[in-house]
Amino acid sequence: MSDLRINNITGRDGSSGPVIAGVSTVSTSAFMIMPNGNTEIRGAGSGRGLFGGGDPAINTIEYVTISSLGNAQDFGDLSTARRFPGACASATRGLFSSGLNDTIIDYVTISSGGGANDFGNKIRKGFSCHGLSDNTRGIFAGGYEPAGSVFRDTIEFVTIATTGDATDFGNLTVESCHIGTSASPTRGMMMGASTPDDSDRVISFITIQTTGNAQDFGSLTAPRDECAGASSSTRAVVAGGDSPANSNIVNRIEYVTIATTGDAQDFGDLTRARSRVSGCSNKIRGVFMNGREVESPATYSNTIDYITFASTGNATDFGDATAATHERGGCSDVHGGLG
Repeated sequence: MSDLRINNITGRDGSSGPVIAGVSTVSTSAFMIMPNGNTEIRGAGSGRGLFGGGDPAINTIEYVTISSLGNAQDFGDLSTARRFPGACASATRGLFSSGLNDTIIDYVTISSGGGANDFGNKIRKGFSCHGLSDNTRGIFAGGYEPAGSVFRDTIEFVTIATTGDATDFGNLTVESCHIGTSASPTRGMMMGASTPDDSDRVISFITIQTTGNAQDFGSLTAPRDECAGASSSTRAVVAGGDSPANSNIVNRIEYVTIATTGDAQDFGDLTRARSRVSGCSNKIRGVFMNGREVESPATYSNTIDYITFASTGNATDFGDATAATHERGGCSDVHGGLG
């Protein structure tokens, strides 16, 4: 096996830098030389963020390359049309869970566009059961079943590499849906939510590899639901949403340091105020797509904007979605939970 002398590498998550200080030769099995001359880490994921489903109930999936600004492109279709599916991903697979009145879980191979395949089923019906993951375990938390107006406090999990039905994980601190979810390599974060008693400032967390109930983390600066989560490996953000006290759509972004329990702090603002917005990330950028800009008459957005996790400040324009919609599920194969 030959050695390759390189000075700099770029990961598919958008990060770059020297290989290792003082080391000038590395095994070629660890890297790929791309046609454009860039060097990429093998096994680092495609760098894509996926957004699937939406309302009115649609089955389309579209994608962006998170490290490159531009408009979203068509990826393929879910097995059925659905609103607000929970979404999560490993470094290879993206999962999209149930819609309004079903328990379906689909999966796609993120680096290869195409239609979704059957993965298994959730235990319980309901939409807006938001997802998060590390590289092996996918989590679906909360949800809402219109029949009986049931808010869920349940958490379910799957092993992403192995098709099959979901298993019980534990319970949230409060019955909720429309949660802003994200993850580090060890912790899953749930920030803001629609709840029966409007206790929407709640932030809770789980340890992804340890089944059990969620624990209190802290509070948002103000009540909020219908928001989107994204994360680096150390910082979780929640963006947009709706203020339940007055039904005002907000543009606010807040953040926490995932390893340290405590209340959220102000990060900045989205380019446009939106509720029912969807998020994904690599370890550097958080990307937020679509959403509802006006409650009545309902007006939907095709906006995509992004933030840089390490630098607080307002979001910047990224591009446009293929259509104006809301209530999508978002995931990526380079998110903060992959380490």
